[in-house]
Amino acid sequence: MKRTPMMLQLIVILFCIMAVPTAILTWYSGEQILRNSEQAIAESTLEGLDASRKLNENALNNLAQNTVRLTATHIFDRIRPYETFQELNSSFDTVTNARAVLQQLLNLNRNGEGVHSSFFHLGDADYVVSTDKGIKKLESFESIDWLEDALEGQRGISGVWYPRKLDSGEYVISYVLPLNRLSTTTRGTIVVNMKENQIDNVFRSSGTAQRGYMLLNGDGTVISHSDKGMLLRNVGENTVVSGILAQNEREGYVIRGNAGERLLYTWSKSSRYGWTSLNIHSVEELMVSSHGMQRNIMLLTAAIILAGTVFSVLLATWVSKPARELVRSMRSRDDVVVKGRNELAFLDAAFKRMREEEAGLNELLQMREQDARSMAVQRLIRGEPTPQAAELFPSPYYLAAVVSIDRYRVYVGKTNPETRSYHRYLLTTHCDSLFQDGIRARSVYRGDGCFVIVINYGESERNSVSADINDALSAIRDKAAELLDHSVTIGVSSPAEESREVMDRVAEASEAIKQRMLVGSGSIQYWQEESGRDKKYIYPSNSERRMLNYLDQGDLDSIAKELKAIGDEIRSAEYVSYDNILFVYHQLTGVTIKHLRENNVSTAKIFAGRGNIYAALASIDTLDELEEYVYEFCREIVQYLARTPGETNQHGERIINYLQERYREDIVFQEMAKEIGISYSYMRKIVYEMTGQSLIDYLNQLRIEKAKELLLDPGLTIAGIAAEVGYYNVQSFNRFFRKFEGMPPSGYKASKCRTS
Repeated sequence: MKRTPMMLQLIVILFCIMAVPTAILTWYSGEQILRNSEQAIAESTLEGLDASRKLNENALNNLAQNTVRLTATHIFDRIRPYETFQELNSSFDTVTNARAVLQQLLNLNRNGEGVHSSFFHLGDADYVVSTDKGIKKLESFESIDWLEDALEGQRGISGVWYPRKLDSGEYVISYVLPLNRLSTTTRGTIVVNMKENQIDNVFRSSGTAQRGYMLLNGDGTVISHSDKGMLLRNVGENTVVSGILAQNEREGYVIRGNAGERLLYTWSKSSRYGWTSLNIHSVEELMVSSHGMQRNIMLLTAAIILAGTVFSVLLATWVSKPARELVRSMRSRDDVVVKGRNELAFLDAAFKRMREEEAGLNELLQMREQDARSMAVQRLIRGEPTPQAAELFPSPYYLAAVVSIDRYRVYVGKTNPETRSYHRYLLTTHCDSLFQDGIRARSVYRGDGCFVIVINYGESERNSVSADINDALSAIRDKAAELLDHSVTIGVSSPAEESREVMDRVAEASEAIKQRMLVGSGSIQYWQEESGRDKKYIYPSNSERRMLNYLDQGDLDSIAKELKAIGDEIRSAEYVSYDNILFVYHQLTGVTIKHLRENNVSTAKIFAGRGNIYAALASIDTLDELEEYVYEFCREIVQYLARTPGETNQHGERIINYLQERYREDIVFQEMAKEIGISYSYMRKIVYEMTGQSLIDYLNQLRIEKAKELLLDPGLTIAGIAAEVGYYNVQSFNRFFRKFEGMPPSGYKASKCRTS
């Protein structure tokens, strides 16, 4: 091609450009014809049916979850003592309690779309609390004998869906949920009636089949149908329907003849409810547009090709003229020698070297400039001034500010290395740009979540620099909170008049940050000379003895009060250093561990999986967090000393069941521990003792095991599987899959496909 004349090349290129619309139209026509073919039509309608099924299941699942959440509010405990209608109406308080239950049922109706009514029946009570009929005696309410039939299919503690017809003639699908001991001590049953029309609306809104749809349960009973006369009938004897119900596949389609007409039946089965959604289409009606579309596209293709050929020749001649003249001019120069090549190859060879040299030079200059500036600042804060630093900071006065990410371990735990690196780049860039004119600032990352900002200003800014710098640091603090989604504390040093003093000022700023132990996170602390360094350390020895006594008695409330008293004593001290505060809490935990060992208590079992306690204390930023940590530390000990083997097994079973049921969700372990009724650290220890793994490792391994099953389905994508098992980005899914399986999910899927 490099020896082909430029004009001929342009003609070919322009012809191809004109042919692109032709190719697109041809491809489009092929796709349309394919989609209108029997197989493509079936797959397309199947996708629509599957979407309708999932949408319907989501609506049912949301209503069921709202009902389960209502049981957790213990609202039904209010009427538990009243088993008769007469007792329920015996006083104003009992009526008020009953109306509170009724109000919660009404709220449940409003939160669920398409709900007809709901009611609650307490154990063997002779009354019902109903949203459509109020509080009625059983004899005045519709029969609830059907509940026994509905609950025959119940598995576990979840509720069941049961289609039925109300006395009013309304068709509904009732969600029946017996209260269980895990949620409340009250015995009874909640029934929520969803209108059958709601399911009908879901299927119609997503595109109803041309010849109708139906929703069947496992035995062929019609739950929902476009023809309302078919509701609650059993159509399992129909040849086509019975064949579909007998299929093992979760979804599929068949084409069958019926009275001289070919009908397409698509079905999708629900693994959650055991229901089958069925759509019926006419194949002939779906194929009408295919033939006419094919003829029109062929005519249009021929016209475009003819017009493109003529236009390509004219346009190539006009476009190539300036380039051909430029090449003739350049070839007349002695220093340009490209023989045996066409005009395009000649221009490419002439300009490629220029582009490469320019790009390489710019990149090299930018890298050297950035690296030299960062290196100069790093050396300056180490006490090694350089000429480059003098150019960056020409003014006589200096300040050092240290920006420290609060609760850095928490920040590291919720971000990956790539994100943290990007955050560092953004923060250092913004730090340099938020200061007023006349104030020079350069920031570098020093490690462990700390950024150092060297601030340089002149004599003219000296009087007003304090307010300007405080405004800039406040802006940096707010910007950091926005970029990192995490608060920062900023320490500011005293002024310096020489560059060699910058290292000492950085140390002052680092010391100032430690004041967040008392004042809290997210503040700006200015270094001050500490006048109380000659005072003795504070240590509450009496509190130490009392806490050990409370620990032996298992009195957590007194321990909390004692920790509060220690914190108040520290806060009220005229001067207390950061080291003194850490010493107090290190000593308290150390004495506690010593006390346990002297009483032959195995601390290894208590603190299994907790990690280094003293390192955890040293990483805490504020006094409130120290108090909370030590309280949880004592609470974990009390729970361990008070536990019994049966209690541990019971908690362990609840924890494992919780994780297996909700592994797809974004689980907050602290909230999970509260729901189970134990502390977070105690929950971690139980999981470690039962599985030999940490809580997060067990959850991730559970997700990976579920993902391995889904990877065997060739119709599912890696991204879809990641979302299905609880990962909201594919990168995290790949990282954990590789950790537990030693290969990426794509490799695992490929290996299983080869073996099968």
